Amino acid sequence: MDLHRKRVYDPASASDGYRVLVDRLWPRGVSKERAAIDLWAKDTAPSPELRRDWHAASADEWGVYADRYRAELAGESAAALRELADELRPHDTVSLVFAAHDPEHNHAVVLEEALRALL
Repeated sequence: MDLHRKRVYDPASASDGYRVLVDRLWPRGVSKERAAIDLWAKDTAPSPELRRDWHAASADEWGVYADRYRAELAGESAAALRELADELRPHDTVSLVFAAHDPEHNHAVVLEEALRALL
């Protein structure tokens, strides 16, 4: 499987394949048509508490945030993660779509790692 990450604010394209929104909240200012989402996997997104903590943190705390999110994916979100992996298996190309501004320091990076381990 070809697994990618893509910002929801970037135009959707046919090369994205199966588009999965991995945010808990719908992105501001993006219509459902423009987003072209095939699946909204909000149960695999960071908990509201973790999301608030990350927004209040500095970029230097990325490692702590990523570790806390990994713990959520291994704990309370483990079943949702396995269900998402099962849903993605039939698709050749999958794009994990997210709204964060920083493409390298966001939860989709951690989620992609976790999914690769399952797939």
